[in-house]
Amino acid sequence: MKVAKWEIKRNMKNKTFLIGLFLTPILILAFGFIGSLFGGSDDAEPSSTTVYVHDQTGIYPALEETINQSDLNWEMEQTDIDEADVESILEASENTAFLFINDQAIETGVVPVYTSDEIDQFFINQVQVLTTPLQALKIEQFGLTEEETASLLQGITFEEITMEDAAASEEDAEEAEAGLGADPMERMVPGIFAGIIMFSVIMTGMATFQSASQEKKDKIAEIILSSLTPSDLMQGKIVGYFVLGIIQVVVFFVVLLPFAVWKLDIPIIEYLLVPETLLLVFIAILSYLMFASIFVGIGATMSDISTAGNFQGFVMMLPFAPLVIMGPVLSDPSGIVAQVGTYIPFTAPGVLVMRLSTLEQWPWIEIIISLIVIMASVWIFMKLAGKIFKVGILMYGKNATPGEILKWLRA
Repeated sequence: MKVAKWEIKRNMKNKTFLIGLFLTPILILAFGFIGSLFGGSDDAEPSSTTVYVHDQTGIYPALEETINQSDLNWEMEQTDIDEADVESILEASENTAFLFINDQAIETGVVPVYTSDEIDQFFINQVQVLTTPLQALKIEQFGLTEEETASLLQGITFEEITMEDAAASEEDAEEAEAGLGADPMERMVPGIFAGIIMFSVIMTGMATFQSASQEKKDKIAEIILSSLTPSDLMQGKIVGYFVLGIIQVVVFFVVLLPFAVWKLDIPIIEYLLVPETLLLVFIAILSYLMFASIFVGIGATMSDISTAGNFQGFVMMLPFAPLVIMGPVLSDPSGIVAQVGTYIPFTAPGVLVMRLSTLEQWPWIEIIISLIVIMASVWIFMKLAGKIFKVGILMYGKNATPGEILKWLRA
Protein backbone atom coordinates (compact mmCIF):
# COMPACT_ATOMS: atom_id res chain seq x y z
CA MET A 1 0.00 0.00 0.00
CA LYS A 2 3.00 2.30 0.34
CA VAL A 3 3.41 2.33 -3.44
CA ALA A 4 -0.30 3.12 -3.89
CA LYS A 5 -0.09 6.04 -1.45
CA TRP A 6 3.06 7.30 -3.14
CA GLU A 7 1.45 7.19 -6.60
CA ILE A 8 -1.63 9.04 -5.31
CA LYS A 9 0.38 11.77 -3.56
CA ARG A 10 2.76 12.15 -6.51
CA ASN A 11 -0.05 12.66 -8.99
CA MET A 12 -2.18 14.83 -6.71
CA LYS A 13 0.79 17.22 -6.47
CA ASN A 14 1.28 17.15 -10.24
CA LYS A 15 -0.03 20.37 -11.81
CA THR A 16 -0.78 18.66 -15.13
CA PHE A 17 -2.92 16.03 -13.42
CA LEU A 18 -4.78 18.61 -11.33
CA ILE A 19 -5.46 20.85 -14.32
CA GLY A 20 -6.82 17.92 -16.30
CA LEU A 21 -8.80 16.71 -13.28
CA PHE A 22 -10.85 19.91 -13.02
CA LEU A 23 -10.54 21.38 -16.50
CA THR A 24 -12.11 18.44 -18.35
CA PRO A 25 -15.52 18.52 -16.60
CA ILE A 26 -15.51 22.32 -16.59
CA LEU A 27 -14.95 22.38 -20.36
CA ILE A 28 -17.75 19.84 -20.88
CA LEU A 29 -20.00 21.96 -18.67
CA ALA A 30 -19.05 25.15 -20.55
CA PHE A 31 -19.72 23.63 -23.98
CA GLY A 32 -23.02 22.20 -22.77
CA PHE A 33 -24.10 25.56 -21.34
CA ILE A 34 -23.05 27.47 -24.46
CA GLY A 35 -24.86 24.95 -26.63
CA SER A 36 -28.03 25.37 -24.59
CA LEU A 37 -27.81 29.14 -25.01
CA PHE A 38 -27.60 28.88 -28.80
CA GLY A 39 -30.22 26.16 -28.88
CA GLY A 40 -32.62 28.20 -26.81
CA SER A 41 -33.23 30.71 -29.62
CA ASP A 42 -34.85 28.02 -31.77
CA ASP A 43 -36.91 26.65 -28.91
CA ALA A 44 -38.31 30.02 -27.82
CA GLU A 45 -41.95 29.79 -26.89
CA PRO A 46 -44.12 31.03 -29.78
CA SER A 47 -46.39 33.99 -29.17
CA SER A 48 -49.89 33.09 -28.10
CA THR A 49 -52.97 33.56 -30.26
CA THR A 50 -55.65 35.86 -28.91
CA VAL A 51 -59.12 34.53 -29.68
CA TYR A 52 -62.18 36.75 -29.08
CA VAL A 53 -65.53 35.00 -28.88
CA HIS A 54 -68.81 36.84 -29.48
CA ASP A 55 -71.18 34.36 -27.83
CA GLN A 56 -74.97 34.74 -27.96
CA THR A 57 -75.78 31.16 -26.92
CA GLY A 58 -74.15 30.84 -23.46
CA ILE A 59 -71.69 28.18 -24.61
CA TYR A 60 -68.56 30.20 -23.82
CA PRO A 61 -67.78 28.41 -20.48
CA ALA A 62 -67.78 25.04 -22.29
CA LEU A 63 -65.49 26.42 -24.99
CA GLU A 64 -63.12 27.83 -22.38
CA GLU A 65 -62.98 24.50 -20.53
CA THR A 66 -62.17 22.71 -23.79
CA ILE A 67 -59.26 25.06 -24.51
CA ASN A 68 -57.94 24.75 -20.96
CA GLN A 69 -57.84 20.97 -21.34
CA SER A 70 -55.96 21.21 -24.61
CA ASP A 71 -52.33 22.19 -25.25
CA LEU A 72 -53.21 25.13 -27.45
CA ASN A 73 -51.36 28.37 -26.83
CA TRP A 74 -54.48 30.50 -26.85
CA GLU A 75 -55.71 33.45 -24.84
CA MET A 76 -59.49 33.35 -25.18
CA GLU A 77 -61.75 36.22 -24.15
CA GLN A 78 -65.38 37.19 -24.62
CA THR A 79 -66.22 40.29 -26.63
CA ASP A 80 -69.22 42.39 -27.65
CA ILE A 81 -67.66 43.64 -30.89
CA ASP A 82 -69.91 43.28 -33.94
CA GLU A 83 -68.81 41.61 -37.18
CA ALA A 84 -68.90 44.96 -38.97
CA ASP A 85 -66.15 46.37 -36.76
CA VAL A 86 -63.80 43.37 -36.90
CA GLU A 87 -61.97 44.23 -40.14
CA SER A 88 -60.56 47.53 -38.87
CA ILE A 89 -59.41 45.92 -35.62
CA LEU A 90 -57.66 43.00 -37.33
CA GLU A 91 -55.74 45.31 -39.68
CA ALA A 92 -53.81 46.63 -36.68
CA SER A 93 -53.47 43.26 -34.88
CA GLU A 94 -51.32 40.15 -35.04
CA ASN A 95 -52.12 36.60 -33.94
CA THR A 96 -55.73 37.56 -33.35
CA ALA A 97 -59.00 35.88 -34.28
CA PHE A 98 -62.73 36.54 -33.77
CA LEU A 99 -65.42 33.85 -33.51
CA PHE A 100 -69.11 34.71 -33.78
CA ILE A 101 -71.42 32.10 -32.28
CA ASN A 102 -75.19 32.57 -32.39
CA ASP A 103 -78.28 30.48 -32.99
CA GLN A 104 -77.90 30.76 -36.75
CA ALA A 105 -74.32 29.44 -36.58
CA ILE A 106 -75.47 26.49 -34.45
CA GLU A 107 -78.37 25.73 -36.78
CA THR A 108 -76.38 25.94 -40.04
CA GLY A 109 -73.21 24.43 -38.57
CA VAL A 110 -71.07 27.27 -39.92
CA VAL A 111 -69.21 29.52 -37.44
CA PRO A 112 -67.66 32.68 -38.91
CA VAL A 113 -63.93 32.98 -38.02
CA TYR A 114 -62.07 36.22 -38.78
CA THR A 115 -58.27 36.18 -38.49
CA SER A 116 -55.49 38.73 -38.80
CA ASP A 117 -52.91 38.45 -41.58
CA GLU A 118 -50.19 37.40 -39.11
CA ILE A 119 -51.46 34.29 -37.36
CA ASP A 120 -50.40 30.71 -36.75
CA GLN A 121 -50.70 28.81 -40.02
CA PHE A 122 -52.29 25.89 -38.15
CA PHE A 123 -54.90 28.01 -36.39
CA ILE A 124 -57.77 27.00 -38.68
CA ASN A 125 -57.00 23.36 -37.83
CA GLN A 126 -56.67 24.11 -34.13
CA VAL A 127 -60.05 25.78 -33.96
CA GLN A 128 -61.68 22.46 -34.89
CA VAL A 129 -61.22 21.43 -31.25
CA LEU A 130 -64.28 23.58 -30.47
CA THR A 131 -66.47 21.35 -32.66
CA THR A 132 -67.33 18.97 -29.82
CA PRO A 133 -68.94 21.45 -27.40
CA LEU A 134 -70.76 23.13 -30.31
CA GLN A 135 -72.16 19.80 -31.49
CA ALA A 136 -73.18 19.00 -27.92
CA LEU A 137 -75.15 22.26 -27.78
CA LYS A 138 -76.82 21.46 -31.09
CA ILE A 139 -77.78 17.94 -29.96
CA GLU A 140 -79.03 19.29 -26.62
CA GLN A 141 -81.55 21.38 -28.52
CA PHE A 142 -83.17 18.12 -29.66
CA GLY A 143 -83.92 17.21 -26.06
CA LEU A 144 -81.49 14.27 -25.69
CA THR A 145 -80.14 13.29 -22.27
CA GLU A 146 -76.50 13.82 -21.31
CA GLU A 147 -75.76 10.07 -21.67
CA GLU A 148 -77.34 9.96 -25.14
CA THR A 149 -75.44 13.09 -26.14
CA ALA A 150 -72.11 11.68 -24.93
CA SER A 151 -72.72 8.38 -26.72
CA LEU A 152 -73.65 10.12 -29.95
CA LEU A 153 -70.60 12.40 -29.85
CA GLN A 154 -68.27 9.51 -29.09
CA GLY A 155 -68.76 8.00 -32.51
CA ILE A 156 -67.25 4.72 -33.72
CA THR A 157 -63.62 4.14 -34.64
CA PHE A 158 -61.77 1.15 -36.08
CA GLU A 159 -58.47 0.18 -34.43
CA GLU A 160 -56.01 -1.96 -36.39
CA ILE A 161 -54.13 -4.54 -34.30
CA THR A 162 -51.48 -6.59 -36.11
CA MET A 163 -49.99 -9.82 -34.79
CA GLU A 164 -46.82 -7.89 -33.96
CA ASP A 165 -48.84 -5.40 -31.91
CA ALA A 166 -50.57 -8.23 -30.06
CA ALA A 167 -47.23 -9.86 -29.21
CA ALA A 168 -45.86 -6.50 -28.05
CA SER A 169 -48.89 -6.02 -25.80
CA GLU A 170 -48.30 -9.41 -24.21
CA GLU A 171 -44.62 -8.53 -23.62
CA ASP A 172 -45.63 -5.20 -22.06
CA ALA A 173 -48.02 -7.03 -19.74
CA GLU A 174 -45.27 -9.46 -18.72
CA GLU A 175 -42.86 -6.57 -18.09
CA ALA A 176 -45.44 -4.77 -15.99
CA GLU A 177 -46.03 -7.95 -14.01
CA ALA A 178 -42.26 -8.34 -13.50
CA GLY A 179 -42.04 -4.73 -12.31
CA LEU A 180 -39.79 -3.50 -15.13
CA GLY A 181 -39.86 0.20 -15.93
CA ALA A 182 -41.23 1.32 -19.26
CA ASP A 183 -38.81 4.21 -19.50
CA PRO A 184 -35.66 3.08 -21.37
CA MET A 185 -33.66 5.76 -19.55
CA GLU A 186 -34.32 3.86 -16.33
CA ARG A 187 -32.05 1.13 -17.72
CA MET A 188 -29.64 3.39 -19.58
CA VAL A 189 -28.72 5.81 -16.78
CA PRO A 190 -27.02 3.15 -14.59
CA GLY A 191 -25.27 1.83 -17.72
CA ILE A 192 -24.02 5.28 -18.69
CA PHE A 193 -22.80 5.81 -15.12
CA ALA A 194 -20.89 2.50 -15.18
CA GLY A 195 -19.57 3.30 -18.66
CA ILE A 196 -18.15 6.62 -17.47
CA ILE A 197 -16.48 4.89 -14.52
CA MET A 198 -15.08 2.21 -16.82
CA PHE A 199 -13.72 4.75 -19.30
CA SER A 200 -12.21 6.97 -16.61
CA VAL A 201 -10.46 4.25 -14.63
CA ILE A 202 -9.20 2.52 -17.78
CA MET A 203 -7.78 5.79 -19.12
CA THR A 204 -6.14 6.28 -15.73
CA GLY A 205 -4.99 2.66 -15.82
CA MET A 206 -3.16 3.41 -19.04
CA ALA A 207 -0.99 5.70 -16.94
CA THR A 208 0.41 2.58 -15.25
CA PHE A 209 1.83 1.72 -18.67
CA GLN A 210 3.68 5.04 -18.83
CA SER A 211 4.58 5.01 -15.13
CA ALA A 212 6.27 1.60 -15.29
CA SER A 213 8.16 2.55 -18.45
CA GLN A 214 9.23 5.95 -17.09
CA GLU A 215 10.49 4.59 -13.77
CA LYS A 216 12.42 1.97 -15.66
CA LYS A 217 13.96 4.64 -17.93
CA ASP A 218 14.94 6.86 -14.99
CA LYS A 219 16.41 3.87 -13.08
CA ILE A 220 14.02 4.57 -10.20
CA ALA A 221 12.69 1.02 -10.33
CA GLU A 222 16.01 -0.36 -9.04
CA ILE A 223 15.86 1.88 -5.97
CA ILE A 224 12.23 0.99 -5.24
CA LEU A 225 12.83 -2.74 -5.68
CA SER A 226 15.60 -2.62 -3.09
CA SER A 227 12.89 -2.42 -0.42
CA LEU A 228 9.90 -4.01 -2.21
CA THR A 229 9.15 -7.10 -4.25
CA PRO A 230 8.16 -6.67 -7.94
CA SER A 231 4.72 -8.02 -7.05
CA ASP A 232 4.21 -5.35 -4.36
CA LEU A 233 5.33 -2.63 -6.77
CA MET A 234 2.96 -3.79 -9.51
CA GLN A 235 -0.03 -4.18 -7.19
CA GLY A 236 0.67 -0.79 -5.60
CA LYS A 237 0.59 0.88 -8.99
CA ILE A 238 -2.68 -0.80 -9.92
CA VAL A 239 -4.37 0.18 -6.65
CA GLY A 240 -2.94 3.71 -6.70
CA TYR A 241 -4.10 4.52 -10.20
CA PHE A 242 -7.48 2.96 -9.49
CA VAL A 243 -7.97 5.43 -6.62
CA LEU A 244 -6.88 8.26 -8.92
CA GLY A 245 -9.46 7.14 -11.47
CA ILE A 246 -12.20 7.11 -8.85
CA ILE A 247 -11.16 10.62 -7.79
CA GLN A 248 -11.59 11.72 -11.40
CA VAL A 249 -15.05 10.14 -11.55
CA VAL A 250 -16.10 11.86 -8.30
CA VAL A 251 -14.94 15.28 -9.54
CA PHE A 252 -16.60 14.63 -12.89
CA PHE A 253 -19.99 13.89 -11.32
CA VAL A 254 -19.78 16.61 -8.67
CA VAL A 255 -19.34 19.16 -11.46
CA LEU A 256 -21.63 17.73 -14.14
CA LEU A 257 -24.41 15.93 -12.26
CA PRO A 258 -26.18 19.09 -10.98
CA PHE A 259 -26.13 20.51 -14.51
CA ALA A 260 -27.53 17.26 -15.95
CA VAL A 261 -30.30 17.13 -13.32
CA TRP A 262 -31.18 20.76 -14.09
CA LYS A 263 -31.19 20.45 -17.89
CA LEU A 264 -32.62 16.96 -18.37
CA ASP A 265 -36.17 16.07 -17.47
CA ILE A 266 -35.03 12.73 -16.06
CA PRO A 267 -34.90 11.61 -12.39
CA ILE A 268 -31.20 10.72 -12.70
CA ILE A 269 -30.57 10.27 -8.97
CA GLU A 270 -33.59 7.99 -8.62
CA TYR A 271 -32.46 5.87 -11.58
CA LEU A 272 -28.94 5.57 -10.16
CA LEU A 273 -30.02 4.44 -6.68
CA VAL A 274 -30.98 0.92 -7.75
CA PRO A 275 -29.29 -2.48 -7.13
CA GLU A 276 -28.48 -2.85 -10.85
CA THR A 277 -26.03 0.05 -10.58
CA LEU A 278 -23.88 -1.93 -8.13
CA LEU A 279 -23.51 -4.83 -10.56
CA LEU A 280 -22.62 -2.52 -13.45
CA VAL A 281 -20.03 -0.68 -11.35
CA PHE A 282 -18.59 -4.04 -10.23
CA ILE A 283 -18.17 -4.98 -13.91
CA ALA A 284 -16.38 -1.67 -14.53
CA ILE A 285 -13.98 -2.34 -11.63
CA LEU A 286 -13.20 -5.84 -12.91
CA SER A 287 -12.52 -4.32 -16.32
CA TYR A 288 -10.00 -1.93 -14.79
CA LEU A 289 -8.20 -4.65 -12.86
CA MET A 290 -7.86 -6.78 -15.97
CA PHE A 291 -6.56 -4.07 -18.29
CA ALA A 292 -4.42 -2.33 -15.65
CA SER A 293 -2.55 -5.58 -14.97
CA ILE A 294 -1.90 -5.95 -18.70
CA PHE A 295 -0.75 -2.34 -19.04
CA VAL A 296 1.63 -2.38 -16.10
CA GLY A 297 3.12 -5.68 -17.26
CA ILE A 298 3.63 -4.53 -20.84
CA GLY A 299 4.93 -1.15 -19.66
CA ALA A 300 7.74 -2.94 -17.85
CA THR A 301 8.90 -4.48 -21.14
CA MET A 302 9.67 -1.10 -22.72
CA SER A 303 12.86 0.87 -22.34
CA ASP A 304 11.06 4.12 -23.25
CA ILE A 305 7.43 5.03 -23.91
CA SER A 306 8.46 6.79 -27.13
CA THR A 307 9.86 3.55 -28.54
CA ALA A 308 6.64 1.56 -28.28
CA GLY A 309 6.36 -1.00 -31.04
CA ASN A 310 3.37 -2.44 -32.87
CA PHE A 311 2.86 -5.11 -30.21
CA GLN A 312 2.67 -2.60 -27.35
CA GLY A 313 0.42 -0.33 -29.44
CA PHE A 314 -1.93 -3.25 -30.11
CA VAL A 315 -2.16 -4.01 -26.38
CA MET A 316 -3.09 -0.39 -25.66
CA MET A 317 -6.08 -0.72 -28.01
CA LEU A 318 -7.56 -3.77 -26.25
CA PRO A 319 -9.96 -1.81 -23.97
CA PHE A 320 -11.59 -0.31 -27.06
CA ALA A 321 -12.33 -3.70 -28.66
CA PRO A 322 -16.07 -3.53 -27.66
CA LEU A 323 -16.45 -0.43 -29.86
CA VAL A 324 -15.80 -2.61 -32.93
CA ILE A 325 -19.00 -4.57 -32.32
CA MET A 326 -20.98 -1.80 -30.61
CA GLY A 327 -23.38 -1.43 -33.58
CA PRO A 328 -24.52 -5.06 -33.70
CA VAL A 329 -24.69 -5.25 -29.89
CA LEU A 330 -26.92 -2.18 -29.50
CA SER A 331 -29.15 -3.10 -32.46
CA ASP A 332 -29.64 -6.67 -31.22
CA PRO A 333 -28.57 -7.08 -27.56
CA SER A 334 -29.67 -10.73 -27.58
CA GLY A 335 -28.05 -11.57 -30.94
CA ILE A 336 -25.19 -13.96 -31.60
CA VAL A 337 -22.60 -11.15 -31.83
CA ALA A 338 -23.62 -9.78 -28.43
CA GLN A 339 -23.62 -13.22 -26.84
CA VAL A 340 -20.20 -14.17 -28.20
CA GLY A 341 -18.76 -10.78 -27.17
CA THR A 342 -20.05 -11.42 -23.64
CA TYR A 343 -17.72 -14.40 -23.23
CA ILE A 344 -14.51 -12.98 -24.75
CA PRO A 345 -12.34 -11.55 -21.91
CA PHE A 346 -11.28 -8.34 -23.71
CA THR A 347 -14.81 -7.46 -24.90
CA ALA A 348 -16.90 -8.97 -22.08
CA PRO A 349 -16.99 -5.96 -19.69
CA GLY A 350 -17.92 -3.38 -22.32
CA VAL A 351 -20.40 -5.64 -24.15
CA LEU A 352 -22.03 -6.71 -20.89
CA VAL A 353 -22.57 -3.10 -19.80
CA MET A 354 -24.06 -2.22 -23.22
CA ARG A 355 -26.36 -5.23 -23.18
CA LEU A 356 -27.59 -4.68 -19.62
CA SER A 357 -28.28 -1.02 -20.45
CA THR A 358 -30.63 -1.95 -23.28
CA LEU A 359 -32.17 -5.31 -22.37
CA GLU A 360 -35.52 -5.19 -20.58
CA GLN A 361 -34.99 -8.62 -19.03
CA TRP A 362 -31.49 -9.55 -17.90
CA PRO A 363 -30.19 -13.00 -18.95
CA TRP A 364 -28.83 -13.98 -15.54
CA ILE A 365 -27.24 -17.24 -16.71
CA GLU A 366 -25.23 -15.36 -19.35
CA ILE A 367 -24.36 -12.66 -16.80
CA ILE A 368 -23.05 -15.21 -14.28
CA ILE A 369 -20.99 -17.04 -16.93
CA SER A 370 -19.57 -13.73 -18.18
CA LEU A 371 -18.65 -12.62 -14.66
CA ILE A 372 -16.87 -15.93 -14.08
CA VAL A 373 -14.95 -15.42 -17.35
CA ILE A 374 -13.98 -11.85 -16.40
CA MET A 375 -12.92 -12.73 -12.84
CA ALA A 376 -10.91 -15.73 -14.07
CA SER A 377 -9.29 -13.47 -16.67
CA VAL A 378 -8.39 -10.91 -13.98
CA TRP A 379 -6.70 -13.63 -11.90
CA ILE A 380 -4.85 -15.09 -14.91
CA PHE A 381 -3.67 -11.73 -16.25
CA MET A 382 -2.54 -10.65 -12.78
CA LYS A 383 -0.39 -13.79 -12.53
CA LEU A 384 1.00 -13.39 -16.06
CA ALA A 385 1.63 -9.65 -15.60
CA GLY A 386 3.50 -10.40 -12.38
CA LYS A 387 5.88 -12.72 -14.23
CA ILE A 388 6.43 -10.18 -17.02
CA PHE A 389 6.88 -7.28 -14.59
CA LYS A 390 9.35 -9.17 -12.42
CA VAL A 391 11.78 -9.68 -15.33
CA GLY A 392 10.97 -6.75 -17.60
CA ILE A 393 11.30 -3.96 -15.01
CA LEU A 394 15.05 -4.74 -14.64
CA MET A 395 15.78 -5.16 -18.36
CA TYR A 396 17.38 -2.10 -20.01
CA GLY A 397 18.49 -1.04 -23.46
CA LYS A 398 15.66 -2.34 -25.64
CA ASN A 399 12.02 -3.27 -25.77
CA ALA A 400 11.16 -6.89 -25.13
CA THR A 401 9.94 -8.84 -28.14
CA PRO A 402 6.80 -11.02 -28.05
CA GLY A 403 9.09 -14.06 -28.15
CA GLU A 404 11.01 -12.91 -25.08
CA ILE A 405 7.78 -12.16 -23.22
CA LEU A 406 6.49 -15.64 -24.05
CA LYS A 407 9.73 -17.12 -22.71
CA TRP A 408 9.30 -15.22 -19.40
CA LEU A 409 5.77 -16.55 -19.07
CA ARG A 410 6.96 -20.13 -19.49
CA ALA A 411 9.68 -19.73 -16.87
